[in-house]
Amino acid sequence: MEMVQTKVHHKKRQVVIFIILILSWEAGSESIQYSILEETESGTFVANLTKDLGLRMGELAARAAQVVFKGNRQYLQFDPETYDLLLNEKLDREEICGSTEPCVLPFQVLLENPLQFFQAVLLIRDINDHAPEFPAREMLLKISEITMPGKVFPLKMAQDLDAGSNSLQSYKISSNPHFHVLTRNRKDGRKSPELVLDKALDREEQPELRLILTALDGGSPPRSGTIKIQIVVLDINDNTPEFAQEFYEAQVPENSSLGSLVLTVSARDLDAGSFGEVSYALFQVDDVNQPFEINANTGEIRLRKTLDFEEFQSYQVDVEATDGGGLSGKCCLVIKVLDVNDNAPELTMSSLTSPIPENLPEIIVAVFSVSDADSGHNQQVTCSIDDNLPFLLRPSVENFYTLVTEGALDRERRAEYSITITVTDMGTPRLKTEHNITVLVSDVNDNAPAFTQTSYTLSVRENNSPALHIGSVRATDRDAGANAQVTYSLLPPLDAHVPLASLVSINPDNGHLFALRSLDYEALRAFEFRVGAADRGSPALSSQALVRVLVTDDNDNAPFVLYPLQNASAPCTELVPRAAEAGYLVTKVVAVDGDSGQNAWLSYQLLKATEPGLFGVWAHNGEVRTARLLSERDAAKHRLVVLVKDNGEPPLSASVTLHVLLVDGFSQPYLPAPEAEAADAAPAAALTVYLVVALASVSSLFLFSVLVFVAVRLCRRGGAASVGRCSVPEGPFPGHLVDVSGTGTLSQSYQYEVCLTGGSGTSEFKFLKPIHPNFPPQGTGREMEGNPTVRSSFLFS
Repeated sequence: MEMVQTKVHHKKRQVVIFIILILSWEAGSESIQYSILEETESGTFVANLTKDLGLRMGELAARAAQVVFKGNRQYLQFDPETYDLLLNEKLDREEICGSTEPCVLPFQVLLENPLQFFQAVLLIRDINDHAPEFPAREMLLKISEITMPGKVFPLKMAQDLDAGSNSLQSYKISSNPHFHVLTRNRKDGRKSPELVLDKALDREEQPELRLILTALDGGSPPRSGTIKIQIVVLDINDNTPEFAQEFYEAQVPENSSLGSLVLTVSARDLDAGSFGEVSYALFQVDDVNQPFEINANTGEIRLRKTLDFEEFQSYQVDVEATDGGGLSGKCCLVIKVLDVNDNAPELTMSSLTSPIPENLPEIIVAVFSVSDADSGHNQQVTCSIDDNLPFLLRPSVENFYTLVTEGALDRERRAEYSITITVTDMGTPRLKTEHNITVLVSDVNDNAPAFTQTSYTLSVRENNSPALHIGSVRATDRDAGANAQVTYSLLPPLDAHVPLASLVSINPDNGHLFALRSLDYEALRAFEFRVGAADRGSPALSSQALVRVLVTDDNDNAPFVLYPLQNASAPCTELVPRAAEAGYLVTKVVAVDGDSGQNAWLSYQLLKATEPGLFGVWAHNGEVRTARLLSERDAAKHRLVVLVKDNGEPPLSASVTLHVLLVDGFSQPYLPAPEAEAADAAPAAALTVYLVVALASVSSLFLFSVLVFVAVRLCRRGGAASVGRCSVPEGPFPGHLVDVSGTGTLSQSYQYEVCLTGGSGTSEFKFLKPIHPNFPPQGTGREMEGNPTVRSSFLFS
């Protein structure tokens, strides 16, 4: 009995691609073929690829050349210096290709920049490194003595793993007078020995023969293997078992379970008794690779070892039926293994680029190949990735794919992609393989720093200490690394008159702003400047923001009394008729405060009086009035001290002294005589002219103040850099202190006063000039005494 095994190693698979090739790669129309003897030492020179591919010297290294074989084996390698193609390992043709001849390994040469494929094959030539081997050391033949010459007896075949001329070529038998051997070529290409009877046997003359069968290959020198044949001469048994069929065929799926019935063979022997009893056996038995077993009594052939279509696609088994007399017959059984979709597709990554730069389209990220060890429909595969990713799969030559970016990527939107490549075959059930790759996106300086606010408003109290931290600005950059590191700076001021360099500074690393000197609210109430933020990329990108600094008022100015002015040499005396009723307006104390807001809110109170209870001061407007009816018993002269206090914290104050004279009506001692009136007629006319001019000046100043006020409001709305350029004219009387409601603050106009000097005996008409004094420093609670110099600048006769 005989068994034939067909083993196919590394059979070339064709991946069916269902996507139309949209990317054309430059590749040769024919494959380049190289050959090498098996068992050649590793590192042996194979080919000069630079010359064979028509490339320039050094181009293979510059374009990152790769040699790609199917699977994970790498049979060839590049010389790191010359880039010649060298053998990577010692090759065993029988291990790689088995009985397949010729033994061809296809591979691709992959070049990058631009991507290019070259097809090539490596032919492994056989050497005679295997001798023929028989499956057993001995075999037994029982031959009846009545067998006629010319009868043929099949013998066990030898097996030679070499191929071509190095494989098994012939058999020979040891010298004897009864038999010779024939070498028969089988349909499967193998050679089997047959023993031919030349001379009839005589059991009585020679009951047993021992011969040696030798198998020879075609190598130089040839190798051989032998088996001992024992021939037992039997008595007469004139009928041999005969099978119902000489040739059987069966199919079995590769995933059949152990013990599954493959088929049943049957033989019949016409003899009677023990000569007619038939037993079955597999004729050619290889216990290592034989996946079948036969029941000796029933002829049932069952599976005893799992099948693998990818290893063996078919088996040829010889079955022998032997009767009790030792006669036998045989039949041939061909069992085909049916492919089952039991192999998932395989993905081999040839090239992977990560990270890739943002803002560049059509970047080749990866190059890979796919394969499936199954056959037919089970071998067809499709490749896919998630639809929501900005990448495309493009089929290339044969079973290669390239993964490219669909468009320009934005690292700030997404800096890392996890891509799952799914390879699915078309078998039933469908099997798939998933390969995960991570692609990082490198940063390009394409984002300018952005401030958290387009404008900032900071507040700082006047009289601050130098180097005071007044606030911060902050900008962020969506880029990464040095492209996201921000440096802050002050930009040139919008108003060239604002000394920005002496006012503020900025920390370039964190954006903290500092006041360089003490600020004065009365001199500079607000100012604006621009801050720039630039990254450290190449080229550097920048942005800017507007910063407005508001100086808040500190209560650093005490009230200043404008009226009555204190003049120790010529104090002004107010006249009050004794007939005045309660609430009679004696005079009005007018004061201003250089501060603003509640710090400039003034209140008045009577601090001292010659006769308490006779006069009172209104707290809000400074009016001095009689508190009750006057009487003859009241003293004629009174001295009043009025305290003016602001609303700051702590409050500051000033005081003024008033002289009041009680008179019985405006009698002769206190009114000018008719002669004096006539004498004063000429000066009165001139005085009238002065009054007209003064009124016109007052009106002009009032109009100018209104215009300045409107300009200040417009400048503030327009975002001017400094209130200083839109402020009222120089002087200690800011526009917001102009009072037209009579609440006690003197406006920038003229005040008029009628009073009688203490001892002159004549009446004088005096009016004040425009008031532009420089406020002297005043302390809290300290009274302001009369200043002759100041008074002389306000009064004239």
